[in-house]
Amino acid sequence: QVRLVESGGGSVQAGGSLRLSCAGSGHPFTGQKMGWFRQYPGKEREFVAVIYWGDGSTNYGESVKGRFTSSRDTEQNTGYLQMNNLRPEDTAVYYCLAQKHYSRGYYYETTGYDLWGQGIQVTVSS
Repeated sequence: QVRLVESGGGSVQAGGSLRLSCAGSGHPFTGQKMGWFRQYPGKEREFVAVIYWGDGSTNYGESVKGRFTSSRDTEQNTGYLQMNNLRPEDTAVYYCLAQKHYSRGYYYETTGYDLWGQGIQVTVSS
C-alpha cells in the first residue's frame, strides 16, 4: 500500500503563491489518479483538483480554475499543487488523495479515492 505524505504548506499574503507536494511512499504509485481536497473547520471537504496519473489530464474546482495547477512526477511518485493568486478564502487544510484500487465515486467526491495524505494547513492573510 502507498502512503501519501504532504509537504509545502504555510502562510502567505493575499496574491502570493504556495506549492504543495504529495509523495507516495512504501510502494511505487500505480494508481489511476491523485486528487486535492480542502476542508474548512466544521465543513465538508471541498474538491480542488485532480490529475490522472496515466496521461496527466486534470480537472479543477470552479473556485480555483485559472489559479491552481496540478501536476505530477511519475518517476518520483509525487504530485504537486501549485497555488497562485491566493485569496483569504483559500485558507483551509489541504489533503491529497489517491485512487489506488477500485472506487465508485466521482473524481470530485472523496469516495472516488482510497488513500489519504495527512493534511496541510494553508493560511492566506489579507
